[in-house]
Amino acid sequence: MIPLRDLIRSRTTPMVTVALILANVLVFFYMLSLDSYSTNHFISQYALTPDRFRFTAVVTSMFLHGGWMHLIGNMWFLWIYGDNVEDVLGHGKYLLFYLACGVAASLAQYMVSPDSRVPTLGASGAIAGVMGAYLIKFPHSRIVTLIPIFFFFTTIEIPAALILAYWFILQFFSGIGSVGYSQVSQGGVAWFAHIGGFVAGMVLINILGTREPYRRRRDLPW
Repeated sequence: MIPLRDLIRSRTTPMVTVALILANVLVFFYMLSLDSYSTNHFISQYALTPDRFRFTAVVTSMFLHGGWMHLIGNMWFLWIYGDNVEDVLGHGKYLLFYLACGVAASLAQYMVSPDSRVPTLGASGAIAGVMGAYLIKFPHSRIVTLIPIFFFFTTIEIPAALILAYWFILQFFSGIGSVGYSQVSQGGVAWFAHIGGFVAGMVLINILGTREPYRRRRDLPW
C-alpha cells in the first residue's frame, strides 16, 4: 500500500517543503561523495548518538539519511502531506513547526534509549509531525493509494484519517514490541521518534494557529 497523492490542492506554493526536500537531497549526495571513513566520521559528527548527546545533533540529524530508500520514502511522504500543512500555517511558521517536530521526535527516542551508541538520523520524525498535523487539519481528505492485487496494481482513494491512524498504530505497537530488545533502535527503525514526532505535530498545529477559514473551505476534496 503506497500513498501517491492527496486530493487537496494548495493555495500557495510550498516553498519551504521544496527547500527542505532539496536540502535533504543535497546532504545525501554530499554523503555519497565521501569515502567510507569520511562518511562514518560525518555521521558521528552530525547524527544524534544518545550516549553522547549534543543538541546541535538533534537538528542536523534531521537532514541525514542512511540510504536511497530511506531518503526517497521520507521525501515522498513530506511532499504528499507537507504542502497542505505549510499552506495553513504559512511559510515561516511551518518551518519552525517542522524543526520543532523533529526536535520532539529526537528527544522522544533519546528518552527511551539514552545509553544507546547507535546513531539516529533521518527526517522521519519531523515528517511524522507533519502527518500528525495533516490528520488534525484535513481529516476528511482522501489519499490516492497504490494497492497490489496479486500480480496487478490498482489505485483507490483512502480517507486520510484511516491511513494516518493505521500508520500511527503500526508505529506504536512496533515501538512497544521493540522495548523487549537490548536496544530500542539497534541499527533499525527509531519507532519512538516517529511516535514522538506524530504526537508533537498534533499538539503544535493547534497551539500555533492556522488559517481556519481557508481550512474549512478546502477541507473536503470537492
